[in-house]
This record gives sequence, C-alpha cells and structure tokens, in this order.
Amino acid sequence: MTFKKLFLVAIFFVCQFALAQNDSIHYLKTVEISDLQLKNFSDSQSVQQLSDSIIKKNQVSLTSLLNYNTVIYFKENGLGMVSSPSFRGTTAQQTAVIWNGININSQLLGQTDFNTITTRDFKNITVRAGGGSSIYGSSAIGGSIHLNNDLSFKKEFSNEIRLNYGSFNTIGANYKVNVSDERFSFQASITRNSSDNDYDYVDSEDKNLNGEYYNTTFNIAAGYKINDNNYLKLYSQVFDGERHFSLIFPSEIKTKYQDLNSRNLLEWDSFFGKFTSKVKVAALKERYKYFGNIDSDSYTFGEVKTYIGKYDLVFDVNDAIKLNAIFDYTQNKGNGSDIKNEQRNIGSGSLLFKHILTSKFTYELSFRKEITDNYKSPVLFSAGTNFAVTDFYTLKLNGSKNFRVPTFNDLYWQPGGNENLKPESSYQAELGNDFHFKNFKISLTGYYIDIKDMLRWIPTGSFWSPQNTHKVRTYGGEAILNWSKSIGNHRFEFNGTYAYTVSEDMEMKKQLIYVPYHKATSSVGYSLKKFTADYQFLYNREVFTRSDNNSKYNVDAYLVSNASANYDFGKTNSYTLGFQVLNLYNENYASVENRFLPGRNYNMYLILKF
Repeated sequence: MTFKKLFLVAIFFVCQFALAQNDSIHYLKTVEISDLQLKNFSDSQSVQQLSDSIIKKNQVSLTSLLNYNTVIYFKENGLGMVSSPSFRGTTAQQTAVIWNGININSQLLGQTDFNTITTRDFKNITVRAGGGSSIYGSSAIGGSIHLNNDLSFKKEFSNEIRLNYGSFNTIGANYKVNVSDERFSFQASITRNSSDNDYDYVDSEDKNLNGEYYNTTFNIAAGYKINDNNYLKLYSQVFDGERHFSLIFPSEIKTKYQDLNSRNLLEWDSFFGKFTSKVKVAALKERYKYFGNIDSDSYTFGEVKTYIGKYDLVFDVNDAIKLNAIFDYTQNKGNGSDIKNEQRNIGSGSLLFKHILTSKFTYELSFRKEITDNYKSPVLFSAGTNFAVTDFYTLKLNGSKNFRVPTFNDLYWQPGGNENLKPESSYQAELGNDFHFKNFKISLTGYYIDIKDMLRWIPTGSFWSPQNTHKVRTYGGEAILNWSKSIGNHRFEFNGTYAYTVSEDMEMKKQLIYVPYHKATSSVGYSLKKFTADYQFLYNREVFTRSDNNSKYNVDAYLVSNASANYDFGKTNSYTLGFQVLNLYNENYASVENRFLPGRNYNMYLILKF
C-alpha cells in the first residue's frame, strides 16, 4: 500500500512539474522496454550498446560519453557550450536522437544539443549506425542515438547518490531511486550541474570568459502491470539550463542562452496471442530565450510544442517471421520573436518485416511514407541481411533510402524562411563484418552515402535564406573492438574505435568542414576486487573550417587522454571514492575554431549506494 501511494504521488508531482514549466528482443515478465524496433529490426546494421559501467566512468554529458567511446565526431563551442555531432560525415541535423522510441530532435534547429542530455538518467544508451528513417523518421541519415529507461517488474529497491567536485568550481550531483515489485515499477532521478568554467587557455595568458553554466534535469519512468496482458507506463523528463556563451575577444558583448525542454510519454502495452500492441501519446515542448546582452532584460525567443499519437502493432506469424505495422500522427505548433506562428501536421505509416530463414540467415525489410501539406515526402525503405558464415564470423549487408525534413527555422524564419524547400534525401549502403573469438569482438563496416537537396543558408540580397543546393557523397570505414579477460580477481578490459571518413561536396570536390578524415578512441580498464583504474584517449585529425579547404584555417589535430581510479570502501552497502585527471598531458586543443577547451583539470567524486 505504501508503494502504491508513492507511485501515485510521484506521478502527480511530475505532471505538475511539467505543467508548471509550461539476437531479437522478446517481451519478458520481468523487463519491459519501449523501443523494440531498435533490437528487432537492426540485425543488418552496426549497433553499439554502451553499458552502465561505461556510462558511469565517463563525464555526465552525452557529448563526452559518445566522443570518447564511439566513432562520432563532435564539435563544441567550448566546454559545456553548444555541441554538434557529425556521424559518418553527415551534419548535426542528420543524426536522430530517440528517447524511449520517440524522435526528440529540435523542431527549430533540426538537431539535438548533446550538452543538454545528461547520461546518468538512462539505463542504457545505444548507437545505431546508418540509415533509419524508415523506422524513426526525419534525421536518421548518418545514424541514431537511443536513450532508454528500461522498466523491471521484479522486487527491487535501491538508491544511489553521486557527488562530484572539480576544477573551475565544477559541481555535480545526481540522485536515483529504483523501486519495483511484480506489479509496479518506478524510477526517478534528478541531476544538477554547474561550473564557473573560467579555465585558462594552454600556452596562453588568456582564459575562458563568460563561460559559466548550470542545468537541472528531472527524469521519471513508471509502470503499472494491470494484468498479465496489459501494462501502463509513463516517461517524463524536464531539462532547465542556462549558459553564458564564451567570448572569443574580451571586448565582445556578453550573451547568454536559456533553454527549457519537457518530454512526456504515456504508453499502453497489450499482449494477446501472437499480437503485441503499443499505444503511445506524447507531448514535447522546447523553448529558448537568447539575451544578446546579459545586462539587458530584452531577449528573443522561440518555442515549439509537439504532440504525437503512435500505434505500434507486432504480429509474430511464427517463430521465424515477424511483422510490425506503425502508424503515427505528429502535430508541431511553433511561434517566436523571429519565426511565423505556424502549425505542421504529419501523418505516417511504416511496415517492417523480419524473416529468420535459417539459424544462420536472417533478412529484414522496412517501408515508410509520410503525408503532410508542408513538403513532399518520398517513400523510404531499408533492406538488409545477416548471415552467420561461421561460428565466429557474421556478414551484414544493408541498403536504405532516408531523409530529413526542413525545420521551423528553415521554413518560417523572418526574414529569410523558405516555405518551398524539399526534404534532404539520401541513398546509402553498408557492408559489415563481425568477428567473435572467445573474449575478443571486432566489427568492421564499410559504407557509402549519397545525399541530395542538402539545405544550406546562403545570402540572397540583404539577408540569408535556406536553399536546396548541396549534393554530398560520403564514404568510409569503421572499426569497433572489445576485449575483456578475468584472471583470478584481476579483470582487464580494452575498447577501441576507429573511423575513416570522406565527406565531399560534389560540386567543389572538397571535404565538408568539421569532418575529420581520421578519428580514434580507446580505453583500458583494470580492476582488482574493490579497486578500479581506467585510461582513455581520443584522437582527431585536423579539420577544415572553410569550404575551399584552405589549410591556413584548419583546426589542428589533437590527442587528449583521461585517467581515473576509484575504490569501494563499502561492505554491506557501496561507498565509492574516485579521482579523475582530464586532459592528462595538458594538450592545447579546440574542436571549433578559436573555441579552446580546458588544459589539465581534475575531478573527484563520491558514489553512495544503499
């Protein structure tokens, strides 16, 4: 009875809080997940799941986690500032972020700022490389990032508090609670991060000015088992943050940016015979305020409210054949000081098919069509195979057509918005090779992407306007390696990634800006009973910052290393004390021109589990 009261109070609280801020997966009795398509229809593509242990030993931002553990390249306008990915040489708007099965890319900018996502709020984070628009819609051209809160229906109670303090008066706190039994499941977390962010530049007398920031995230996932065949689930998240934008020159006017994002998803899962039904209703809101002078109360703003209704029906024809039909309707309502007040309505239907032809050979197909009055959408598709050639070698092949729709800023910005834009579209193919030898795994993937009608903002008289002008060809190769070994009480782990990327403007025959030809990461871990030590490095080749590839304006290559160690002092409960040295060798580096990142700095943390 106490738990029921806790559950109801928590749901009431989160609703009030949000309103005030205006191998295949099978259903298990103990675990319920929301994004089934991720595992059920990705056998022919590269999928990298980042474990809970990897999430915990990295910095709190999604940027840091993915930058040091995946092939995705990131450019940051200074530590904690705006962060944009480039996945397989594509733009930031061509990487989709999927939250519990819902695409959450900004309807204003078309991308997710990865420094507004805190990793402590999720039980698993997965990177799905390659095209996924036939399942997840707009933006899934280079790949997609999946953030999931898995609900467990078994008896469990746990609390965790993580506190950290580091250089530049950087403070972080995270509290998580997990309570569940056979009928209820409840998870909640709250995260607070702040920093003066006033670091000195390496080999310079200058420092990072006006770089302070703070943010708070509240996250909840709750489930109720009505009976053996029906589950009701609620997911909710609120992010509230403020960043002062770092200055390049001390004489510049100081500015700041506030953003408030809220996401609410209600889901009803039903199981009857060979059918699985999921009904989802979601309400998303994004709002920003930009202060061109922090000493003034005046600001510009933009806001989009998104409402989603989605029906997902899975039919297990037999043990070998699975069909999945998805129908969804999305409404976007946008307004702001610089955009027209407009509404966009999108309806779509998808059909997914998977056939395990033999124990060694599987193929999958998917199709999607969207209908809206704002643009003409092509028929999207994906087709792939997974063939276990031997016990240790698996061959994967996938081809797809994908797209990205124009954003509210592209269509309705005043002045300059262009309501006649077409969606970006792409054809792509990839060939994957997975090898497994006892404790050793390696994935080698080659890919080719042809993108047309890429959107670019170009000058048209007295202002800039977006046009479908660009055609881009992207190709390259990726390697992901994992090795682990236990010898008595000693455990060793090694993880590494490497990406070679060519992303060319077909007209100029030049590499796109901020796309490195080479990126590599690696991490080495060692543990002995309650002691753990880790070392990781990140290497990025130089990048061009001008479309003519003038080497005079390159951002130089850099290699950055981090080291950490921790010890668990607990007996019955866990009390872990840890220390990190970031940028161990005091590298002078930047990922964006003139936006330098910190030299050697330190962080200590305490984790309490009870």
